[in-house]
Amino acid sequence: MTLSLPPGLSPWAFHPHPEVYLEVLSLAAAYWAALRLLGPRFVEPGEPAATRGQKLSFAGGLLFIALAEGWPLADIANNYLYSAHMVQHLLFTLAAPPLLLLGTPHWLARTLVRRPGVWPVMKRLTKPVPATIIFNAVLVTTHWPALLDVYMHHQIVHIATHVALFGAATLMWWPVVSPLPELKRLSYPAQMVYLFIQTIIPTVPASFLTFASSPLYHFYTTVPRAFGISAVDDTRISGLIMKLGMGITLWSVIAVLFFRWSSKEERPERPDVLEWQAVERELNRTESPNPGGP
Repeated sequence: MTLSLPPGLSPWAFHPHPEVYLEVLSLAAAYWAALRLLGPRFVEPGEPAATRGQKLSFAGGLLFIALAEGWPLADIANNYLYSAHMVQHLLFTLAAPPLLLLGTPHWLARTLVRRPGVWPVMKRLTKPVPATIIFNAVLVTTHWPALLDVYMHHQIVHIATHVALFGAATLMWWPVVSPLPELKRLSYPAQMVYLFIQTIIPTVPASFLTFASSPLYHFYTTVPRAFGISAVDDTRISGLIMKLGMGITLWSVIAVLFFRWSSKEERPERPDVLEWQAVERELNRTESPNPGGP
């Protein structure tokens, strides 16, 4: 049974999302406070706490979170189209996490993760194999039809699902854009192979969605049809979005990494000792009882 939109109801009707605005503004305020209050303790005098590129990257990550969780995408995803929900998931996995990591200065990342209960876990889960397993397991599970029909009816489960996707994606991106030399990035060739592996597993759920002969998600058969898209076509479009979105994004990053590797091979290698001396200096400041002192 196809449900039509009631007269006067538009999928573009504006609905404010104050919880989203509060979340994004809180993260922006915390980032600004960290740069202003903590940054001077961990950088050399006159050195900025974060580069302009890092600030722009962090702002971009927050923007994608706002786009994913706010109007109109969240409203369309929650009330009309699963394909819009798929766009949300891609923003949570492919856009926001790498930009936030790129926008985090090494001293701030070190302050956050070098803690007794966090550091041992991060050392294990940010390695390529665990990160790959966790990311792909969460990705497949969160697109399981039975689970989706549950979390679309329970807001807390829905939020937990998005948090799980974001967290798993952050682990997945860590070996590529790690802000910490102690949890270092893979070499360029290894990064390319690693990201290629991430394109394999998602093709399985994407294929089921793309070639579906009937709607896979019961919830989206009970909502009004918007934009003239049937429930079956919505399912197929979501599969194409998943396959093409992940493929184009990851292969674009692979291409960038290839050109960076090629350029690096043409230049003499910089000695690593200077980098690790800087790391030791930052570690000493982090562990110092009075890091702001002389």
